[in-house]
Amino acid sequence: MKDTSKHQGLRNQLAKVLKAKGIIDKNVLSAVRKIPRHLFIDSSFESHAYQDKAFPIAAEQTISMPYTVAFQSQTLEVEPGEKVLEIGTGSGYQTAVLLELKAEVYSIERQRELFKKTSLFLPKLGYNPKRFIFGDGYIGLKEEAPFDKIIVTAGAPFVPKPLLSQLKVGGRLLIPVGDKTQIMTLFIRKSATAFEKHELGDFAFVPMLEEKN
Repeated sequence: MKDTSKHQGLRNQLAKVLKAKGIIDKNVLSAVRKIPRHLFIDSSFESHAYQDKAFPIAAEQTISMPYTVAFQSQTLEVEPGEKVLEIGTGSGYQTAVLLELKAEVYSIERQRELFKKTSLFLPKLGYNPKRFIFGDGYIGLKEEAPFDKIIVTAGAPFVPKPLLSQLKVGGRLLIPVGDKTQIMTLFIRKSATAFEKHELGDFAFVPMLEEKN
């Protein structure tokens, strides 16, 4: 679990790359500079950890491109102390970014292997979400609702209704919707029944899976 000055230099460089691509949120860039991404991926990929690329992790899942993580984090507009529901813990890198943004994070993972690995790994780095949940992201987390923000880190063929219903009025749900490629879609809850929808371009994610394995 080494983190060296060389790694720090590579993170600073990555933050510059993301800034050039349109990431302007200072807190998001600060999180990118701080979090040791190389520890979240297989050591055989370590030399590429600070390139703007996605990589395979356990259970046929991936760690998203840094740009995608930064874009989602910036779009959510997380304020300190907000309750954020993350669907798809994965490697935990996005979780760490949300925690650096001072969110209160509830994270759901449906791959048991990943759930076990990440729920042990993140606290070792000092990242402690409010709750790690092994379960089905399509149903959300009703007992902790409503949430200020909900972020989905896997491609969903449709928008799960429970996630919309678990959002506070004024809250934001950010979800990649589609099969082969996804359109990053932002829903802002305007009232008990009304949502404002924004489509923010094409992204590629692994599919969001239903039920627990």
